[in-house]
Amino acid sequence: MLSWLTRNTYVKEGDDMFFEQTTLGEVSKGGKGNYGIAASAVGYSDELYTYLRITDIKDDGTIDFGGLKSVNDEKAANYLLQPNDIVFARTGASTGRNYFYDGSDGQFVYAGFLIKFSIDPDKVNPKYVKYYCLSQEYKGWIASYNTGSTRGNINAQTLAQMPLLLPERMQQDKMVDILSSIERKIIENEKINNNLEQQAVVLFRSWFSAFSLSPNSPRINSEFGEIPEDFEVVKVGSLPMLVTDYVANGSFASLKANVNLYQEPNYAYFIRNTDLKSGTFGVFVDQHSYEFLSKSTLYGGEIIISNVGDVGSVFLCPKLDGRMTLGNNIIMLRPEDDHLRYYLYIWFKYLQGQALIQGIKGGSAQPKFNKTDFKNTSILIPPKDILTRFHETVAPMFETISQRQTETSCLTDLRDTLLPQLMSGELDVSGIVL
Repeated sequence: MLSWLTRNTYVKEGDDMFFEQTTLGEVSKGGKGNYGIAASAVGYSDELYTYLRITDIKDDGTIDFGGLKSVNDEKAANYLLQPNDIVFARTGASTGRNYFYDGSDGQFVYAGFLIKFSIDPDKVNPKYVKYYCLSQEYKGWIASYNTGSTRGNINAQTLAQMPLLLPERMQQDKMVDILSSIERKIIENEKINNNLEQQAVVLFRSWFSAFSLSPNSPRINSEFGEIPEDFEVVKVGSLPMLVTDYVANGSFASLKANVNLYQEPNYAYFIRNTDLKSGTFGVFVDQHSYEFLSKSTLYGGEIIISNVGDVGSVFLCPKLDGRMTLGNNIIMLRPEDDHLRYYLYIWFKYLQGQALIQGIKGGSAQPKFNKTDFKNTSILIPPKDILTRFHETVAPMFETISQRQTETSCLTDLRDTLLPQLMSGELDVSGIVL
């Protein structure tokens, strides 16, 4: 617990850990924030600067590299992020979401709906600010500006006044070192997993797009172009697999009456698209809700596809440390033949399946597609022997990915547990030798 000591100094009771009260502006170069460039995004190109937008920043302060765009504007170079910059989303439901730039993710030009502060390393450990802006203290402060508004909004002047409690520099450095060591391992796991998955994708393209295993096989015409004659084009709904979703369990009225969501651990995990994207799972249902949702129980390994809003996001369901059930706005595929699992995952995430998904989504304000249309889409199925060979080749890759995802989940939980303890001074770091 922090107690007031002097006008700008606080002390943790029963300890000698002091905190100075300051603001984001006071620890930033120039004392103020800067708005990003007002320019339209264009398709990603290695020849142009990468454009960082609100939608590219995840809730945990990392980058979603899957949908990055570029910017083609003569003034773009004036808005390049520099190490120790931190940017904040200034409007919408993501108000306050932030990203700390250290140069490791490549070059970024920041967009107009982001506000940049350049942290002064002479005044504070810059990464301390990064972690502070992931804390509950920060989130609570941001929430106070969204109260009573349907659309959040915050400006540079307000952000500059964001309160910041600073321990002594040595304490800052130790806190940062602890959290950074966890973060480095998380990033390492993500890089290894991305590399393994891309290896599987390269193999898939070779075998099932270039047909490298069937160079001399007679070709036949299909909706996917010329294919070997022993390949089949079938409807998704004809495959031996379960295709289901949240609403398969009942009407919207019955779902509302029987499904209770909790932010604290309960009987089972409620798996949503946002959780799969972030890798953190913090929404739960009670036993009654779980049993009511019996038609969409998850066991791990299912292919999950977003069919509302973020249409076309594709994931393999992780195997968590408890019961799981499918959330709303996503559909689940569970093939009876396990040899289909990774083939279907790559097909829908990276190749022709992605184009087919985008082709069936509606043109309303909120893009979406239904199970019926999805089941009527076509898919290319290879002969059994080739499919089996592919599965046996890539399965060890995905097993490694799953193991590292489990480790990352544990590390993320550890980081999220330590963060508030470190920021409040509850956890004593004085004895730690860096």
